[in-house]
Amino acid sequence: MKKHPTFRAPARTSLGPWALGLASLALQNAQAVENGSPITPPGVYDFGAGLLPPPTEFGTVGVRAAATRASDLRDNAGQRSAATPDLKVNSYSLAYIRMTEHMVGGARYGWGGVLPVLDMSMNLTVPTPGGPVGLSGKSQAVGDVQLIPVILQWVHNPGLFSNFQLAAQLPTGSYDKNRLINAGTHHATLSPSWAFTSIQPGGFEISSWFQLNFNQRNPATQYRSGIEYEHDFAVGQHVGPWTVGLGGYLYQQISDDVAPGLSNGNRARALALGPAVTYFQPGSGLPLVSMHLYRETQVRNRTQGTSAAIRLGWSF
Repeated sequence: MKKHPTFRAPARTSLGPWALGLASLALQNAQAVENGSPITPPGVYDFGAGLLPPPTEFGTVGVRAAATRASDLRDNAGQRSAATPDLKVNSYSLAYIRMTEHMVGGARYGWGGVLPVLDMSMNLTVPTPGGPVGLSGKSQAVGDVQLIPVILQWVHNPGLFSNFQLAAQLPTGSYDKNRLINAGTHHATLSPSWAFTSIQPGGFEISSWFQLNFNQRNPATQYRSGIEYEHDFAVGQHVGPWTVGLGGYLYQQISDDVAPGLSNGNRARALALGPAVTYFQPGSGLPLVSMHLYRETQVRNRTQGTSAAIRLGWSF
């Protein structure tokens, strides 16, 4: 269940060209991928990442709500940027997965999709020789739709599960290159991923999810974001219907951004950790409920903040 918050210095502003130039320079020197935010957000998966729902008559519906807050912008050396952001993103995603009875290479085949809605605001303060300059923007809009035409689920043994997914993010979300913050990215992204979950007989679980984002060029800005690597993970103990432990993610950009006038590759990274908990009681009629609270560290070329999320799923 994806969200896509992005921000950039606008192409037009009433502050005048000198202020715009300084704001753009400050952002260019301290953000990676276009607009400074991952194309698909890390931290979506925790416990049960390798597990998918069984085939049912009507499929599985999931909803996810997340809140992200960031007040630091880190540069290539991990130092605070001269530009100070106040970023608030509330995202709400609706996901649908339909697993089928069809088998491909020993795996069960399925498909799905995700529709995100975002409520975002950004206030950016940029120091200049004439004093601080403030930029601000808000957006409440539908983000980029993600289609998942290929989902493959393997059950290797009663305690080991894995899956492969191939997702395509389409540039359907609200976007204007002159806005400070956008719900859409204005370009397509292809995202293959692989995940596994291992549950020991005593109830100890290790789950991981790995994804690469291959981004197309934004035709409005001629900016092409580099390839992104995302690794979500969780380790914890099953106690009845509860799983409690530690989760987090590693986000690392593994190739340079390419854009007119860009002086360096703007590669980003972030490591996030925090508590994670999941509730799932098969046969109870209650939904799967998963929650986590993550704090970022080791950040380069992007905002550093805190995120909280809750995810629910029902099979019908």
